[in-house]
Amino acid sequence: MVAMETLSKYSTWHHPYAPAKEFKKRTAYFSMEFAIHQGLKIYSGGLGFLAGSHMRSAYDLKQNIIGVGMLWKYGYYDQGRNKDQTLQTNSIEKNYHFLEDSGLEVEVAINGNSSVKVRAMVLRPDTFRSAPIYLLTTDVEGNDYLSRTITDYLYDANEQTRVAQSIVLGIGGAKIVELLGGADVYHLNEGHALPAFYYLRDKGIKKSQMVFTTHTPEKGGNEERDGYHLNRFGFFGRTLEESELQKEMVNGNTISYTVSALRMAKKANAVSKLHAKVSKSMWNGYGGANKIIPITNAQNLEFWQDKDFQKAWKKKDAKAFVKRKIALKKELFELVLDQTGKLFDPNVLTIVWARRFAGYKRADLLLHDMQRFQNILKNQKYPVQIIWAGKPYPMDFSAIDTFNYLVSFSKNEANLAVLTGYEIALSKKLKMGSDVWLNTPRITREASGTSGMTAAMNGSVNLTTNDGWIPEFAKDGKNSFVLPELKHTLPIEEQDKLDSAHLYKVLEDKVLPIYYDKPEVWQEIVFQAIADVVPEFTSERMARQYYEELY
Repeated sequence: MVAMETLSKYSTWHHPYAPAKEFKKRTAYFSMEFAIHQGLKIYSGGLGFLAGSHMRSAYDLKQNIIGVGMLWKYGYYDQGRNKDQTLQTNSIEKNYHFLEDSGLEVEVAINGNSSVKVRAMVLRPDTFRSAPIYLLTTDVEGNDYLSRTITDYLYDANEQTRVAQSIVLGIGGAKIVELLGGADVYHLNEGHALPAFYYLRDKGIKKSQMVFTTHTPEKGGNEERDGYHLNRFGFFGRTLEESELQKEMVNGNTISYTVSALRMAKKANAVSKLHAKVSKSMWNGYGGANKIIPITNAQNLEFWQDKDFQKAWKKKDAKAFVKRKIALKKELFELVLDQTGKLFDPNVLTIVWARRFAGYKRADLLLHDMQRFQNILKNQKYPVQIIWAGKPYPMDFSAIDTFNYLVSFSKNEANLAVLTGYEIALSKKLKMGSDVWLNTPRITREASGTSGMTAAMNGSVNLTTNDGWIPEFAKDGKNSFVLPELKHTLPIEEQDKLDSAHLYKVLEDKVLPIYYDKPEVWQEIVFQAIADVVPEFTSERMARQYYEELY
C-alpha cells in the first residue's frame, strides 16, 4: 500500500469542520452505491438514495464519518427506449471532473492476480454538502484489461465480476481506510463489502468495531455463493484452511453474505420496525439474529422537500400550497408531453407509481381486473392521470416484461404514461408533481420503501399496502390511505386478487371523492402527512440514531 505524492487534504482523515462531540467516533461507511446528486450516476435505487441522504445529514450534523464506495465507469445504466418505446438499456461512459484524486492507491488480490490496483477518488464535502466519500476505481494505469473493467458496471451481470467488486469495495476500501489512519467503527451498508470484515478481523480489528445493516428480506438481495469458489477467488483476503472455511459456510458449501456479516458484527440493524421482526425470523438459527435492532430508513429533508411547500405548510397556507402544486404538476407534465406526446391536466388527480421494477412491488396491480380499472380510467366525474416510472434490473426479464407491458397498454390511453430516466431528478419531479404516491408491495417483502417519505414531504399522499415503514407512519384517512392488511402467508395469486380489489375500492370510495368533493379535507391530509413525516422520517434523526444505537 502506498500513499502517492499528493497535495490533497483527503489523503488523511479530514473534514472541513471540527466533528461534534457526540459524533466524534471515526466511522467508515461502506456502500455499493451512493445517490448524492443527479450528476453523479453511481447508484441504482433505494440503497443509494438511503446512503446519499445519510451522507448529507452526516455533513449537516458534523459527524466524523466517511463514505467508502465505488466509482462506476458506466454507472448502473441509462434508461432509453427502443423504436416501439419499450425499454432500452444503454451503457454510456461517465466522467466527473469535480472528483479529486486522493492520491491513495492500494493493491488487492483477485483470482490469482495478486496486484490489482485500486485508486481512491474523493467527493469533497463542499461539492454537494455531504460527508467525504472515497470512490474506488480499478480503471487505473498498470492494471490489465480485465482488472480495469471490474468497476465498469454497478451490479454487473457476470458473477465473477460481482465477486471481484466485493473484494475491491471490501478489502480495497479497508486498505484505503488504513491509509487514512483507520476508523473506530466499520459499517457495512448491506453485505456487498463483506470481505472488509474478514480482512479487518485478520488485522486485529475487534468485533466491537464492526456493524452491519441488512436492507432486504428478498432472497436475491441476500447474496449467497459457493465457499470454495470464494476462497479460490481471494474473497477472504487470504486462503482459508479447510477447517476455517467450514466454520464460515452454511447449508452445505454456501457462504451467506448476510449470515457472515451478522456473525462478525457487534450489532446489526434492519431498516424498519417490521423489517427487524421479519429479519430476526429469517436469520434465527444461523446465529447473529439477536443483534438486529430497528433503525428505520429516512431521507434528507433539505435535499428532497420543495422550499415553497415547506413555507406554505409551516404557515398552514392551503391556497399557496395548492398554487405551488399546480405549478409543479405543469413542470412534470412538460416531461410527460415530451416523452409520450400526451397533454396531462394539472387540475386532474395524478397518481404516480415510481420505484425499482421488481415483481413483489407489483407495478401492474392496477391492471389486475381490467374492467374495474377501465371504470376508473373512464370516470368523467372523477378523472385520473397515472404515471409509472422506474428501472428494472437489466437481467430481470420478468420485470422488464412488466415495464414493456405497461408501455404497450398505456399507448392507447390518453391519461396513462410510462416515463424513462428514473434517477434523482425525475424522482424529485414525480414526488413534487403528484397528488397520490402509489405503493403496492406484497406485505413483509418491502423492508422500508423510502420513496413514500419524500413524496409525503412534497404533498403527495401515500396510497399503500401496510408494509415497510408505513406501519410506523400511517393513520388511514388522516395522513394516508392504507389498504386492508392481508395475511402474508396467503398464496401470491390470492394476495394480488384481494389487494387489487381493495385498491379499486379505496380509490373509488375514498381517494377520488375526497380529492374532488372535499378539497379542504384533502389539504388537511396533505398537511398532516408532512407533520407526521417531519422530523421522524428525516435522515437527521436516522444519522443521530446510528451513532447513538449502532456505533
